[in-house]
Amino acid sequence: MKVTVAEYAGFCFGVERAIKIVSDAAKVNENVTIYGPLIHNPQVVKELADSGVTVKKKLTDITPEMTVVVRTHGITINELEALKKRTTKVIDATCPFVLKAQTSAQNLSDEGFFVAVVGEAEHPEIQGIVSYIRGEYTVVAAPEDSVKLPWRSKYGLVAQTTQSEYVYQDVINILRGKCEDLNVAYTICSATHKRQEAALQLAGSADVMIVIGGRNSANTTRLYRLCKSVCERTYHIEAEEELNDGMFAGARHVGISAGASTPNKLVYDVRARILERAKKDE
Repeated sequence: MKVTVAEYAGFCFGVERAIKIVSDAAKVNENVTIYGPLIHNPQVVKELADSGVTVKKKLTDITPEMTVVVRTHGITINELEALKKRTTKVIDATCPFVLKAQTSAQNLSDEGFFVAVVGEAEHPEIQGIVSYIRGEYTVVAAPEDSVKLPWRSKYGLVAQTTQSEYVYQDVINILRGKCEDLNVAYTICSATHKRQEAALQLAGSADVMIVIGGRNSANTTRLYRLCKSVCERTYHIEAEEELNDGMFAGARHVGISAGASTPNKLVYDVRARILERAKKDE
């Protein structure tokens, strides 16, 4: 059995940066806490907890002596202002690509555009982005949702950083026919696009695809759906323990990809486990 790891799989720049920020903060500060989970990966969150870094989900849990790190997905502008009132030690680990999306949404709004944000309304990143919009806006989850939008003179478009480029382009094409002036902010993370392209290419040649990442991770879920669209036997797992023999029956080529919040070690642990199973079948 051949086992191939996609060229772009595992931690992205933003996640690596955030983990380093937290680790560095913990070396020189006591009472380091993260406001909300740093990333959507249970293993990483547990490792940080084991090292003494706590996670707080409510502003009322933040006290002045805490050094607070803002998660990679960002928070709303009101939360950030409230956080800074509760402690003077705030470190912003928001991914630079997310910051760009927040700024783009704010600028489009200030320029009089009705802003359409392509993503999941309940996702923390989207909630943060829309908080910077001062005018009218809507959140579009899929191209079919944009079909229902009314004609407007000016639409501004912003994407969740982990959004599929294919979905975003479909929305762009639809909105071109619904306004006189369409201003598109290209806010999808470049690493996300490379990850999706590499996974799709691998899925096209694999008998089985394993996609690794947290079940609450939006970018991993999108990766799974993309792979599933070309490789029916695609499985989304969080850890190597979820692998079972039935997944690989008759498979000659297994592909592996992973979300941006998935540790590289976990990717290669999964690969090693699959190769061990393959040797037993020889």
